[in-house]
Amino acid sequence: MSTNSIKLLASDVHRSLAELVAKRLGLRISPSELKRESTGEVQFSIGESVRDEDIFIICQIGSGIVNDRVLELLIMINACKTASARRITVILPNFPYARQDRKDKSRAPITAKLMADMLTTAGCNHVITMDLHASQIQGFFDVPVDNLYAEPSVVRYIKEKIDYSKAIIISPDAGGAKRAAGLADRLDLNFALIHKERARANEVSRMVLVGDVSDKICIIVDDMADTCGTLAKAAEVLLDNNAKEVIAIVTHGILSGNAIKNINNSKLTRVVCTNTVPFEEKLELCPKLDTIDISAVLAEAIRRLHNGESISYLFKNAPL
Repeated sequence: MSTNSIKLLASDVHRSLAELVAKRLGLRISPSELKRESTGEVQFSIGESVRDEDIFIICQIGSGIVNDRVLELLIMINACKTASARRITVILPNFPYARQDRKDKSRAPITAKLMADMLTTAGCNHVITMDLHASQIQGFFDVPVDNLYAEPSVVRYIKEKIDYSKAIIISPDAGGAKRAAGLADRLDLNFALIHKERARANEVSRMVLVGDVSDKICIIVDDMADTCGTLAKAAEVLLDNNAKEVIAIVTHGILSGNAIKNINNSKLTRVVCTNTVPFEEKLELCPKLDTIDISAVLAEAIRRLHNGESISYLFKNAPL
Protein backbone atom coordinates (compact mmCIF):
# COMPACT_ATOMS: atom_id res chain seq x y z
CA MET A 1 0.00 0.00 0.00
CA SER A 2 1.18 3.49 -0.77
CA THR A 3 2.03 5.75 2.15
CA ASN A 4 0.88 8.95 0.47
CA SER A 5 -2.81 9.79 0.10
CA ILE A 6 -5.20 10.44 -2.76
CA LYS A 7 -6.11 14.06 -3.43
CA LEU A 8 -8.97 14.79 -5.83
CA LEU A 9 -9.18 18.09 -7.70
CA ALA A 10 -11.85 19.41 -10.05
CA SER A 11 -12.72 22.66 -11.78
CA ASP A 12 -15.51 24.82 -10.43
CA VAL A 13 -17.66 23.98 -13.46
CA HIS A 14 -19.02 20.56 -14.44
CA ARG A 15 -18.18 18.96 -11.09
CA SER A 16 -20.96 16.36 -11.09
CA LEU A 17 -18.78 13.44 -12.22
CA ALA A 18 -15.97 14.41 -9.83
CA GLU A 19 -18.45 14.52 -6.94
CA LEU A 20 -19.79 11.06 -7.82
CA VAL A 21 -16.25 9.66 -7.97
CA ALA A 22 -15.34 11.29 -4.63
CA LYS A 23 -18.47 9.83 -3.00
CA ARG A 24 -17.61 6.32 -4.22
CA LEU A 25 -14.06 6.65 -2.86
CA GLY A 26 -15.28 8.06 0.44
CA LEU A 27 -13.19 11.19 -0.10
CA ARG A 28 -13.83 14.89 -0.58
CA ILE A 29 -12.69 17.07 -3.42
CA SER A 30 -9.76 19.15 -2.19
CA PRO A 31 -10.56 22.85 -1.80
CA SER A 32 -9.34 25.06 -4.60
CA GLU A 33 -10.16 28.43 -6.11
CA LEU A 34 -10.30 29.25 -9.79
CA LYS A 35 -10.76 32.95 -10.60
CA ARG A 36 -11.55 34.29 -14.05
CA GLU A 37 -10.31 37.86 -14.35
CA SER A 38 -12.11 40.55 -16.38
CA THR A 39 -9.20 40.34 -18.83
CA GLY A 40 -10.08 36.70 -19.50
CA GLU A 41 -7.04 35.34 -17.65
CA VAL A 42 -7.37 32.56 -15.08
CA GLN A 43 -5.89 32.37 -11.57
CA PHE A 44 -5.86 29.06 -9.71
CA SER A 45 -4.84 28.15 -6.17
CA ILE A 46 -5.09 24.97 -4.08
CA GLY A 47 -6.52 25.39 -0.57
CA GLU A 48 -4.35 22.74 1.12
CA SER A 49 -0.92 21.15 0.86
CA VAL A 50 -0.44 18.57 -1.90
CA ARG A 51 3.29 18.05 -1.31
CA ASP A 52 4.27 14.43 -2.00
CA GLU A 53 0.62 13.47 -2.53
CA ASP A 54 -1.03 11.43 -5.32
CA ILE A 55 -3.13 13.96 -7.26
CA PHE A 56 -6.07 13.06 -9.50
CA ILE A 57 -7.58 15.92 -11.51
CA ILE A 58 -11.03 15.01 -12.85
CA CYS A 59 -12.03 17.12 -15.83
CA GLN A 60 -15.24 16.85 -17.86
CA ILE A 61 -14.97 18.60 -21.22
CA GLY A 62 -17.93 18.64 -23.60
CA SER A 63 -19.17 20.97 -26.29
CA GLY A 64 -19.03 24.73 -25.90
CA ILE A 65 -15.99 26.51 -24.44
CA VAL A 66 -13.57 23.62 -24.96
CA ASN A 67 -10.41 25.71 -25.23
CA ASP A 68 -11.08 27.55 -21.96
CA ARG A 69 -11.58 24.23 -20.13
CA VAL A 70 -8.35 22.86 -21.62
CA LEU A 71 -6.30 25.88 -20.53
CA GLU A 72 -7.82 25.77 -17.03
CA LEU A 73 -6.83 22.10 -16.82
CA LEU A 74 -3.24 22.89 -17.87
CA ILE A 75 -3.05 25.62 -15.20
CA MET A 76 -4.35 23.19 -12.54
CA ILE A 77 -1.75 20.59 -13.54
CA ASN A 78 1.06 23.12 -13.39
CA ALA A 79 -0.11 24.39 -9.98
CA CYS A 80 0.15 20.83 -8.61
CA LYS A 81 3.57 20.38 -10.19
CA THR A 82 4.97 23.55 -8.65
CA ALA A 83 3.41 22.54 -5.31
CA SER A 84 5.62 19.40 -5.31
CA ALA A 85 2.95 16.75 -5.85
CA ARG A 86 4.44 13.26 -6.12
CA ARG A 87 2.31 12.22 -9.11
CA ILE A 88 -0.30 14.06 -11.16
CA THR A 89 -2.91 11.96 -12.95
CA VAL A 90 -5.41 13.63 -15.25
CA ILE A 91 -8.77 11.89 -15.63
CA LEU A 92 -10.08 13.13 -18.95
CA PRO A 93 -12.97 10.80 -19.87
CA ASN A 94 -13.68 12.61 -23.15
CA PHE A 95 -10.33 13.47 -24.72
CA PRO A 96 -10.55 16.86 -26.52
CA TYR A 97 -9.56 17.06 -30.19
CA ALA A 98 -9.52 13.24 -30.42
CA ARG A 99 -10.93 13.38 -33.96
CA GLN A 100 -7.92 15.41 -35.14
CA ASP A 101 -5.60 12.42 -34.80
CA ARG A 102 -4.01 12.37 -38.26
CA LYS A 103 -3.01 14.61 -41.13
CA ASP A 104 -5.95 13.92 -43.42
CA LYS A 105 -5.30 16.84 -45.79
CA SER A 106 -2.48 19.18 -46.73
CA ARG A 107 -1.31 21.63 -44.06
CA ALA A 108 -3.68 20.16 -41.43
CA PRO A 109 -2.50 19.98 -37.79
CA ILE A 110 -2.53 16.82 -35.69
CA THR A 111 -4.16 18.54 -32.73
CA ALA A 112 -4.56 15.40 -30.62
CA LYS A 113 -0.74 15.16 -30.55
CA LEU A 114 -0.55 18.83 -29.54
CA MET A 115 -2.97 18.10 -26.67
CA ALA A 116 -0.70 15.28 -25.50
CA ASP A 117 2.36 17.53 -25.64
CA MET A 118 0.64 20.31 -23.67
CA LEU A 119 -0.53 17.95 -20.93
CA THR A 120 2.92 16.43 -20.43
CA THR A 121 4.68 19.81 -20.60
CA ALA A 122 2.33 21.19 -17.93
CA GLY A 123 3.41 18.36 -15.61
CA CYS A 124 1.00 15.47 -16.13
CA ASN A 125 2.48 12.08 -15.19
CA HIS A 126 -0.42 9.81 -16.14
CA VAL A 127 -3.65 10.04 -18.15
CA ILE A 128 -6.87 8.08 -17.69
CA THR A 129 -9.41 8.42 -20.49
CA MET A 130 -12.30 6.41 -21.92
CA ASP A 131 -13.09 5.10 -25.40
CA LEU A 132 -10.56 7.15 -27.33
CA HIS A 133 -11.78 7.95 -30.83
CA ALA A 134 -8.55 6.39 -32.10
CA SER A 135 -6.51 4.08 -29.85
CA GLN A 136 -3.23 5.21 -31.42
CA ILE A 137 -3.60 8.55 -29.60
CA GLN A 138 -2.02 6.73 -26.64
CA GLY A 139 1.19 6.69 -28.66
CA PHE A 140 1.22 10.50 -28.80
CA PHE A 141 2.13 10.58 -25.09
CA ASP A 142 5.48 10.10 -23.40
CA VAL A 143 3.68 9.21 -20.15
CA PRO A 144 1.42 6.20 -19.40
CA VAL A 145 -2.15 6.36 -20.73
CA ASP A 146 -4.96 4.07 -19.57
CA ASN A 147 -7.78 3.94 -22.12
CA LEU A 148 -10.77 2.52 -20.25
CA TYR A 149 -13.82 1.10 -22.01
CA ALA A 150 -17.49 1.83 -21.54
CA GLU A 151 -18.41 -1.57 -22.99
CA PRO A 152 -18.81 -3.42 -19.65
CA SER A 153 -21.15 -0.69 -18.38
CA VAL A 154 -23.05 -0.75 -21.69
CA VAL A 155 -23.45 -4.54 -21.46
CA ARG A 156 -24.92 -4.19 -17.97
CA TYR A 157 -27.32 -1.45 -19.14
CA ILE A 158 -28.53 -3.56 -22.08
CA LYS A 159 -29.09 -6.60 -19.86
CA GLU A 160 -30.99 -4.59 -17.25
CA LYS A 161 -32.96 -2.11 -19.40
CA ILE A 162 -33.57 -3.76 -22.80
CA ASP A 163 -35.18 -7.04 -23.88
CA TYR A 164 -31.98 -7.93 -25.70
CA SER A 165 -33.04 -11.48 -26.67
CA LYS A 166 -34.81 -9.82 -29.62
CA ALA A 167 -32.06 -7.30 -30.32
CA ILE A 168 -29.32 -6.81 -32.88
CA ILE A 169 -26.22 -4.62 -32.52
CA ILE A 170 -25.72 -1.97 -35.22
CA SER A 171 -22.54 -0.14 -36.18
CA PRO A 172 -23.34 3.26 -37.76
CA ASP A 173 -20.23 3.04 -39.97
CA ALA A 174 -17.56 0.59 -41.08
CA GLY A 175 -15.04 2.08 -38.65
CA GLY A 176 -17.15 1.02 -35.66
CA ALA A 177 -17.61 -2.57 -36.85
CA LYS A 178 -15.01 -3.91 -34.41
CA ARG A 179 -16.75 -2.20 -31.47
CA ALA A 180 -20.17 -3.52 -32.52
CA ALA A 181 -18.85 -7.03 -33.13
CA GLY A 182 -17.21 -7.14 -29.69
CA LEU A 183 -20.40 -6.05 -27.97
CA ALA A 184 -22.48 -8.50 -30.02
CA ASP A 185 -20.15 -11.35 -29.01
CA ARG A 186 -20.50 -10.52 -25.31
CA LEU A 187 -24.28 -10.54 -25.61
CA ASP A 188 -24.37 -13.50 -28.04
CA LEU A 189 -26.21 -11.41 -30.64
CA ASN A 190 -25.88 -10.79 -34.36
CA PHE A 191 -24.68 -7.45 -35.67
CA ALA A 192 -25.19 -5.37 -38.79
CA LEU A 193 -23.56 -2.20 -40.07
CA ILE A 194 -24.53 0.88 -41.99
CA HIS A 195 -22.28 2.16 -44.74
CA LYS A 196 -22.46 5.95 -44.94
CA GLU A 197 -21.24 8.33 -47.59
CA ARG A 198 -20.53 11.86 -46.39
CA ALA A 199 -20.94 14.97 -48.50
CA ARG A 200 -18.94 16.91 -45.86
CA ALA A 201 -18.08 16.59 -42.14
CA ASN A 202 -21.10 15.97 -39.88
CA GLU A 203 -23.36 15.64 -42.94
CA VAL A 204 -24.34 12.21 -44.26
CA SER A 205 -25.65 12.05 -47.82
CA ARG A 206 -26.49 8.35 -48.22
CA MET A 207 -26.76 5.27 -45.99
CA VAL A 208 -26.86 1.59 -46.95
CA LEU A 209 -27.73 -1.17 -44.47
CA VAL A 210 -25.67 -4.38 -44.53
CA GLY A 211 -27.56 -7.09 -42.62
CA ASP A 212 -31.10 -8.17 -41.70
CA VAL A 213 -32.94 -6.24 -38.96
CA SER A 214 -36.52 -7.38 -39.54
CA ASP A 215 -38.60 -7.39 -36.33
CA LYS A 216 -35.49 -6.68 -34.23
CA ILE A 217 -34.72 -4.09 -31.56
CA CYS A 218 -31.78 -2.28 -33.13
CA ILE A 219 -29.09 -1.05 -30.73
CA ILE A 220 -26.77 1.43 -32.44
CA VAL A 221 -23.42 1.70 -30.65
CA ASP A 222 -20.86 4.45 -31.27
CA ASP A 223 -18.09 6.24 -29.40
CA MET A 224 -19.63 9.72 -29.65
CA ALA A 225 -22.75 11.59 -30.69
CA ASP A 226 -22.15 15.14 -31.89
CA THR A 227 -25.03 16.71 -33.83
CA CYS A 228 -26.85 13.32 -33.90
CA GLY A 229 -27.64 13.71 -37.60
CA THR A 230 -26.04 10.32 -38.31
CA LEU A 231 -28.08 8.60 -35.58
CA ALA A 232 -31.34 10.15 -36.80
CA LYS A 233 -30.73 9.04 -40.41
CA ALA A 234 -29.59 5.60 -39.26
CA ALA A 235 -32.86 5.17 -37.34
CA GLU A 236 -34.85 5.97 -40.49
CA VAL A 237 -32.85 3.47 -42.56
CA LEU A 238 -33.33 0.72 -39.96
CA LEU A 239 -37.08 1.33 -39.59
CA ASP A 240 -37.42 1.40 -43.38
CA ASN A 241 -35.91 -2.09 -43.28
CA ASN A 242 -38.62 -3.31 -40.87
CA ALA A 243 -36.80 -2.87 -37.56
CA LYS A 244 -39.05 -2.99 -34.49
CA GLU A 245 -37.45 -0.01 -32.71
CA VAL A 246 -34.11 1.78 -32.60
CA ILE A 247 -32.05 2.64 -29.51
CA ALA A 248 -28.70 4.44 -29.66
CA ILE A 249 -25.98 3.95 -27.03
CA VAL A 250 -22.92 6.22 -27.23
CA THR A 251 -19.99 6.77 -24.87
CA HIS A 252 -19.56 10.52 -25.29
CA GLY A 253 -22.79 12.50 -25.64
CA ILE A 254 -21.30 15.75 -26.92
CA LEU A 255 -24.73 16.82 -28.24
CA SER A 256 -23.66 20.07 -29.91
CA GLY A 257 -25.55 22.32 -32.30
CA ASN A 258 -29.04 21.02 -33.16
CA ALA A 259 -28.48 17.66 -31.45
CA ILE A 260 -31.43 17.90 -29.06
CA LYS A 261 -33.77 19.02 -31.86
CA ASN A 262 -32.51 16.20 -34.09
CA ILE A 263 -33.10 13.60 -31.37
CA ASN A 264 -36.57 14.90 -30.48
CA ASN A 265 -37.60 14.92 -34.16
CA SER A 266 -36.03 11.54 -34.92
CA LYS A 267 -37.53 8.05 -34.86
CA LEU A 268 -35.10 6.98 -32.14
CA THR A 269 -36.83 5.48 -29.10
CA ARG A 270 -33.95 6.32 -26.77
CA VAL A 271 -30.45 7.83 -26.84
CA VAL A 272 -28.24 6.59 -24.00
CA CYS A 273 -24.98 8.37 -23.14
CA THR A 274 -22.45 7.88 -20.38
CA ASN A 275 -21.67 10.86 -18.13
CA THR A 276 -18.15 11.35 -19.51
CA VAL A 277 -19.50 14.62 -20.93
CA PRO A 278 -21.65 17.01 -18.86
CA PHE A 279 -25.15 17.20 -20.34
CA GLU A 280 -27.43 17.39 -17.29
CA GLU A 281 -29.24 20.50 -18.57
CA LYS A 282 -29.99 18.72 -21.87
CA LEU A 283 -31.77 15.87 -20.08
CA GLU A 284 -34.58 18.31 -19.24
CA LEU A 285 -34.94 19.29 -22.90
CA CYS A 286 -35.05 15.77 -24.31
CA PRO A 287 -37.17 12.99 -22.75
CA LYS A 288 -35.46 10.43 -25.01
CA LEU A 289 -32.09 10.87 -23.27
CA ASP A 290 -30.84 8.41 -20.65
CA THR A 291 -27.55 8.13 -18.75
CA ILE A 292 -25.06 5.39 -17.88
CA ASP A 293 -23.01 6.36 -14.82
CA ILE A 294 -19.31 5.50 -15.23
CA SER A 295 -18.15 7.04 -11.93
CA ALA A 296 -17.68 3.55 -10.41
CA VAL A 297 -15.23 2.64 -13.19
CA LEU A 298 -13.20 5.81 -12.68
CA ALA A 299 -13.23 5.46 -8.89
CA GLU A 300 -11.96 1.88 -9.12
CA ALA A 301 -9.29 2.96 -11.62
CA ILE A 302 -8.10 5.63 -9.16
CA ARG A 303 -8.00 3.14 -6.28
CA ARG A 304 -6.10 0.55 -8.32
CA LEU A 305 -3.63 3.07 -9.75
CA HIS A 306 -2.92 4.53 -6.31
CA ASN A 307 -2.33 1.07 -4.81
CA GLY A 308 -0.22 -0.15 -7.73
CA GLU A 309 -2.78 -2.73 -8.89
CA SER A 310 -3.61 -3.76 -12.44
CA ILE A 311 -6.28 -1.74 -14.24
CA SER A 312 -6.84 -4.35 -16.98
CA TYR A 313 -9.61 -5.92 -14.86
CA LEU A 314 -11.76 -2.90 -15.77
CA PHE A 315 -11.44 -3.60 -19.50
CA LYS A 316 -13.95 -6.45 -19.18
CA ASN A 317 -15.72 -5.75 -15.88
CA ALA A 318 -17.84 -2.86 -14.59
CA PRO A 319 -17.77 -2.40 -10.79
CA LEU A 320 -21.09 -1.81 -9.05
